[in-house]
Amino acid sequence: MGENNIAANEGQKRQPSHKILIGTVVSNKMKKTIVVEVTRKKAHPLYARVISIRKKFYAHDEKNDAHVGDVVRIEESRPLSRLKRWTLKEIVRKTALVPETTVDAEAGAAR
Repeated sequence: MGENNIAANEGQKRQPSHKILIGTVVSNKMKKTIVVEVTRKKAHPLYARVISIRKKFYAHDEKNDAHVGDVVRIEESRPLSRLKRWTLKEIVRKTALVPETTVDAEAGAAR
């Protein structure tokens, strides 16, 4: 009877259950790395008031697609560096803000 259970389980491929979080990009100044802030609501254990808990995660962004203010979905992965344990899965919503541009030295001197 035990052999049948093993054979039945071999036919099914198990997907690794990686955690998925949704948050806002707060920094993209590093190469191929973004910092994502995830906010969750939780009831305070004593006062029963709803409080928001914010936590920052470092995520790998291979193509440098995400910008500050974007809402992104990140997925848990193997350790990529000392702090990076997440990868960018998709950009849920792009920000409407225009990224900052650097002012040329010549343009600043002409004023």
